[in-house]
Amino acid sequence: MSVIEKSQPMSPGEPAKALWISTVAFTLCFAVWTIFAIIGIRIKQDLGLNEAEFGLLIGTPVLTGSLVRIVLGIWTGRYGGRLVYTLTMLAAALATFLLSYAQTYTQMLIAGLGVGLAGGSFAVGVAYVSPFFPAEKQGTALGIFGAGNVGAAVTKFAAPFVLIAWGWQAVAEIWAVGLALMAIVFWFTTTDDPAFRLRRERRAASKSFAQEFAPLQNVQVWRFSLYYFFAFGGFVALSLWLPRYLVGVYGFNLETAGMIAAAYSIPGSIFRAFGGVLSDKKGARSVMYAMFAVSAVATLILSLPATAITPVIFIVVIFVLGFFMSLGKAAVYKHIPAYYPENVGAVGGVVGMMGGLGGFILPIAFGLLKDMTGLWSSCFLLLFAIVVISLIWMHLSVKQLSRQGHSAPVAAT
Repeated sequence: MSVIEKSQPMSPGEPAKALWISTVAFTLCFAVWTIFAIIGIRIKQDLGLNEAEFGLLIGTPVLTGSLVRIVLGIWTGRYGGRLVYTLTMLAAALATFLLSYAQTYTQMLIAGLGVGLAGGSFAVGVAYVSPFFPAEKQGTALGIFGAGNVGAAVTKFAAPFVLIAWGWQAVAEIWAVGLALMAIVFWFTTTDDPAFRLRRERRAASKSFAQEFAPLQNVQVWRFSLYYFFAFGGFVALSLWLPRYLVGVYGFNLETAGMIAAAYSIPGSIFRAFGGVLSDKKGARSVMYAMFAVSAVATLILSLPATAITPVIFIVVIFVLGFFMSLGKAAVYKHIPAYYPENVGAVGGVVGMMGGLGGFILPIAFGLLKDMTGLWSSCFLLLFAIVVISLIWMHLSVKQLSRQGHSAPVAAT
């Protein structure tokens, strides 16, 4: 029986209201989380950073946003998404505002850790939104919520112009104020989620940490984590790396590079909602197969020497890659409430953490590979290897389950 069936009735518009306000909030959180993709380029110039140092700078917020996801996911179950989401946004806004006062590389890395709290909002949102919807609609709902990834495009579109007009510090301050205002709006316009209300009504004791983490003994959780490491982590890494890639390979100015990078970020975000719908209708596993197959071809093409690919071809292939990665992101999270309905916060937090770690590790790896090989396209060769490993592991696991006669939840088949 779902949470909705066991809890008190909700008002007709309550699920939709919770979903859309959460999505707007996540969009602003994601815009803050990826702020270094634009201001980091100016900071790199000001401080004379090498590629590896730049990769660490843009990846630091992603590290925090990844590691805190599992904690925030559990706290959402214990204290309710409304409270945890609001406090997370306020904390991230404060750190982002203080970033504008950082002057040294070390200070910026420390501030970046605080900025990264904005990325942890994803785990909160998943655990908050999913109880409002029945199982057959959770893929669509979480896909819509996940489309808040478009916040990366918001930063790429707007931040370059603010930076040119007033400096990178103004970008940090304006983004911080916007996030703080969103936190206030969220608190006064939303209600507690049905799962939290049900536990509060029954005065149910909180699960022990051993119970929360029990599903993590299942290798399936880590397989889902690898999928998300590529689908989401690869998306975040490319969102952060593409402006630098376009400036370095094609000689675009920062404004143009930001616009072109958004051509990747937008489909990689908005179409996540479509991926949720497809996962509900066609099955998440089918969507995953399609995502890995097309991504393998796209990353293989982009692995060719950068000089062999024209800007037009690059943009088209990146658009296709972003589109299919967006479908895969939704499909991975369709599996979680289907397989682990009682542990969405913990399992979703772990999978989200691993995806976020991909967004932290990969930009650093991209920079190191560029420094070591001198090849800009080496980043796509790394992504190609991850796709192939993921596809093989998924296919072998599916074959093993078929031989053993195991059935999967309908929503995940």
